[in-house]
Amino acid sequence: MWSVGILALVAATFLCGGFVKGTLGLGLPPVALAFLAPTLGLVEAMAVMLLPCIIMNLWQAFYGGELVAIVKRMWTYLGAACIGIWFGVSFLTDMDRSSAVVVLGVILGAYAIFSLATPQISPPGDRETWASPLVGGIGGLIFGFTGTFMVPGIMYLQALGMRRDMFVQALGVTFVVISSALAVSMSRHSLLPNDLFALSAVALIPTTAGLLIGLRVRHSLPETAFRTLFFVALLLVSLYMISGIGG
Repeated sequence: MWSVGILALVAATFLCGGFVKGTLGLGLPPVALAFLAPTLGLVEAMAVMLLPCIIMNLWQAFYGGELVAIVKRMWTYLGAACIGIWFGVSFLTDMDRSSAVVVLGVILGAYAIFSLATPQISPPGDRETWASPLVGGIGGLIFGFTGTFMVPGIMYLQALGMRRDMFVQALGVTFVVISSALAVSMSRHSLLPNDLFALSAVALIPTTAGLLIGLRVRHSLPETAFRTLFFVALLLVSLYMISGIGG
């Protein structure tokens, strides 16, 4: 049975994560992992975030009319990511849990710095044929043992030059596919016990509430300032994870 403190932490985390996603269109996994991994453990945090990540991205994946075009363009990327996830979860079963949290902190810090600097990544162009499965596989491997797909997976998607609506839908498709693959892989490696799956289902409630609040206030907040504040906070949390957990 989970304590009242753990339930309160999960509720606050996913309320915040849902709010960030509703406001910026992304950010749920980094928030969930940043706040839960140091307390619950990385494996447990990854398990709890699964259902909210899948359910909250379903509407985004199917809304927009670009699903067929996205699948045709990205099937090698997504397929390689699923294979990478399987191997990443295999590494997670043998990896020291504290070390895994430090690795997560490094990746979240890199993602925060990248997002604050917003450098322009060159589109792959003719290299997309082989770059997509390569980046997808590497991103899936990292996602499998850290729970974050931002580096290099989402950064690569940003470089593909999709129209805004298509990019938003592609993000939804990507997170539904990789989160589902992670759920299957963790289950097959006995890392998804019933109590964590139940807690993940409970987390849907505050996530939905946070998402609705974020969508409501999305246009009343200065997005640039909020985005900067979010990534600065994420960077500070990542530094805590690296120094506090690792040393």
